[in-house]
Amino acid sequence: MRKRDLLLISAALFLALALAGHLFLKNAIATGAWGLSFRQEGTAPIGPASARELARFDGAYLGDTTKKVLYLTFDAGYENGCTGKILDILQKHKVPAAFFLVGNYMETNPDLVRRMVSEGHIVGNHTMHHPDMSKIADEAAFRKELEDLEALYTQITGQALPKYYRPPQGVYSQKNLEMAQKLGYRTVFWSLAYVDWNNNSQPTADYAFSKLLPRTHNGAVILLHSTSQTNGEILDELLTKWKAQGYSFAPISELFAQPT
Repeated sequence: MRKRDLLLISAALFLALALAGHLFLKNAIATGAWGLSFRQEGTAPIGPASARELARFDGAYLGDTTKKVLYLTFDAGYENGCTGKILDILQKHKVPAAFFLVGNYMETNPDLVRRMVSEGHIVGNHTMHHPDMSKIADEAAFRKELEDLEALYTQITGQALPKYYRPPQGVYSQKNLEMAQKLGYRTVFWSLAYVDWNNNSQPTADYAFSKLLPRTHNGAVILLHSTSQTNGEILDELLTKWKAQGYSFAPISELFAQPT
């Protein structure tokens, strides 16, 4: 082969590798905390990763925006005396929810976990110890955080834990998404939330309604904390208001049964 041909082939390979690297970087999901940008009331916000990008790793933060359907989820690292009331209200309204729990919650509240399951709610994996998972690069350590919680759930309920994962504090990396996917998990972020987690500064009911209702949108994945006294107090009225706006509720399993 002539020297000129070799140079042309080398140049073509270099360009191909450069292009592949550019596309990889362009499509990569950056490490960070999940956040939202609301551009217009009543419409879905923009997340740091798009629905299409997350779908590559079996992740989602938003449902079908053509349908007036909401997906209600709760995060809980511990029990604060509100969950029983929340479950009563969900039962009253016949609304399915997902509860993302950590190991401490399951260990100290097995009866509530069993009640969630018996009343048809999904219990998801919020990890055993609630660490910053984006700092865990070792697959064995990542797997242990999820599998230890799976084992605890099975011990309490006699069932296998549904494979839905929410990163603690919403902190994630593409590597984490890949590892969760490899373990058969679907990662669930959210498209609607408010600052309800600070028990030393609980919002008023009026404040909660002012943040949640105007931002409610088709396909919203709603994150509330079941530790919040405010949420326990407003949930009945909140569900009534959402239903009056024409919304229905679906389990998070339906997030992954639709085209992206």
